[in-house]
Amino acid sequence: MVFSKLVISYGRHVLQISTALSSRHSCIKQLHGSSFLKIQCTSQRLISMAIPKGVCGNWDLSKCTPAQIEADTDALIAELGHIVDSVGAVPLERACYENIGKPLEKLHCDFKTRGSVLDMPQHCVADKAVRDASCKAEEKMEEFDVSLNMRSDIFERLLVIQKRGLEGLGAEQRRFVEKLIIKGKRYGLHLSEDVQAQVKKLKTKESELSIKFSSNLNEDDTKLYFNKEDLAGLHDDLIKEFPVGEDGKLEVTIKYNHLFPVMKKCKVPATRKAMITAANQKCMSNNTLLLEELIRIRHQLAQLLGYPTHAAFMLSDRMAKTAEAVRDFLLDLQTKLRPLAQEERRVLLDLKKEECGELGLEFDGKIELWDVRYYMDMVERKKYAVDHTLLREYFPLERVLSGMFEIYQRLLSVTFNKLEGPAVWHQDVSMYGVTDTETKELLGYFFLDLHPRPGKYSHAAVFPLQPTCRPPAPTTAQRQVSVCGMLCNFSKPSEEKPALLEHSEVETLFHEFGHVMHNVCSRVDMAMFCGTSVARDFVEAPSQMLENWVWEKEPLALMSTHYKTGEPIPDEVLNKLSASRKANAGIVNMRQVALATFDQAIHSRESADTASLFAKLHEEITGFPTVPNTNMPASFGHLGGGYDAQYYGYLWSEVFSMDMFEAKFAGKVLDTEVGKQYRFLILERGNTIDAMDMLVEFLGRPPNNAAFLKSKGL
Repeated sequence: MVFSKLVISYGRHVLQISTALSSRHSCIKQLHGSSFLKIQCTSQRLISMAIPKGVCGNWDLSKCTPAQIEADTDALIAELGHIVDSVGAVPLERACYENIGKPLEKLHCDFKTRGSVLDMPQHCVADKAVRDASCKAEEKMEEFDVSLNMRSDIFERLLVIQKRGLEGLGAEQRRFVEKLIIKGKRYGLHLSEDVQAQVKKLKTKESELSIKFSSNLNEDDTKLYFNKEDLAGLHDDLIKEFPVGEDGKLEVTIKYNHLFPVMKKCKVPATRKAMITAANQKCMSNNTLLLEELIRIRHQLAQLLGYPTHAAFMLSDRMAKTAEAVRDFLLDLQTKLRPLAQEERRVLLDLKKEECGELGLEFDGKIELWDVRYYMDMVERKKYAVDHTLLREYFPLERVLSGMFEIYQRLLSVTFNKLEGPAVWHQDVSMYGVTDTETKELLGYFFLDLHPRPGKYSHAAVFPLQPTCRPPAPTTAQRQVSVCGMLCNFSKPSEEKPALLEHSEVETLFHEFGHVMHNVCSRVDMAMFCGTSVARDFVEAPSQMLENWVWEKEPLALMSTHYKTGEPIPDEVLNKLSASRKANAGIVNMRQVALATFDQAIHSRESADTASLFAKLHEEITGFPTVPNTNMPASFGHLGGGYDAQYYGYLWSEVFSMDMFEAKFAGKVLDTEVGKQYRFLILERGNTIDAMDMLVEFLGRPPNNAAFLKSKGL
């Protein structure tokens, strides 16, 4: 997942926004090639932190205070507001790219580069007061963002530039002007002042609700307590990871590193039910109201802007183009998957009946939601002889990382260097520099923050923190490099053993690191087009394609070794793992269809009772009823903002990802020459050209869905 909260330049939810800080404040300061930065705090404390060359901020966010964040946010808004006013004051008859486009280029770059320090703390800092201040800062920045996107004076000047002709501009400059005008229209700047005022009010409210939705998820710290016998079936090593409460019971969270193992391995149905109930009640009381208000606001906005629904509005600017195209895509996939999913459900039911007989439990003739992962795991063990509990012993995190790094370095012709003592926001965080292996040119940096802790973002995502771009001429400044952070929630190492990953977690790690490379390898001229700023229904494709590597023998050998013996995974186990890839494919993909269909449904109407609608669609499509008195959409972060009416994109982009893999990489997963083509034709270009044009050039033909359907067992 690419985390995206804000945008600038006439649109929301296209790019992760970074917001600026004045150099006289403490959290961030512009750098000019220095390798150390001294930061003057408002309290006059002097802090010396190691800041690598090319990084434009101090990422030791633990030094930020709520007061500093508030002051820096106000300074940012005032500074950039002055720039915007200056651009808007240029007489229409004098408007040209030099005095309109270039200042907006710089403003966009500064906004994204200098201010992510204000937005990021809410996702990763231990101090709740700082997280709260970061949320408030984001609210202010979103409000400023909306007002910036509603500047009709700037919109008028862009139209003048377009009318006079864009032939003398470079390709990115032309695209920059065209994109800004499109975004301006998506904010209603071509409509009456009365409509614009309504759009501004609704956009501001939408931003506030979206931020609160996300904040509630980050702050949730639900815990359940069980006796050891309640967790029968779990490996002793995993049980030892659970803290012991005062009453002697084991403390289990609903974060993924606890939730998924319990749902897969625990033999006690009541425990599995308790866990999935808690997970699907997460933030239910607060976020249900927020989501349903967001649905109403988004519908009102769409209608003001001349679209029948929010889905129609969002999709008009995506590869899919129309809600009808998405509906047909999902219905077609649902039809193709249904026979496969029905057969898989029958297999799960047979396994449940057999186990109930063995354990002396009553067989109710149904597969409940808390049964699904448990019996899916049993299918892999019985049909494919894949035991994921034993398999994780071959995936110590450090070995997975070193192997993954070797693969990406070889494939993309880049080199990673771990930095010693960098400024980071937590002791668990590491930082790496990335250079081109051949030219030795610095490409950028990435942070890895891989373990759970209270208040931290609870899923897996990559946060763009500093975009690459080339400063507008005539400056002689060097290209700005890209910086991003990857946040995951894998179990921490213990005194007895290292952190061990499930194979599915290895896949997650490999996927998210694909987003890292999409950002760091980007070589665009403008910040607007950097890295993952591509169409939302294409953004997952580059990372999804790279998931294939964790199913191939040669890459798996590089990423695995038994944590005790150092032995490699036996070939027999690797072959069985590879064969198990299509296990439960019907059920797994039907769930994705259900989530995408629900997303389209709520954003194709004026209002929605999300709990009842989700329960209805989920059972109709997957065949599994939801858990009573729950509302999973309240914890579905994608709907809060960033993927609204766009969750279908995971399946849609998978069509392209599988086509790229089969056409170019099948049988050549470590081929440097093909990897270079991929880097130069897909990753480097960001959003400088349309995704379909990139695909056609890379593939040598238009993409098709044959490999996608094959991967689903169809």
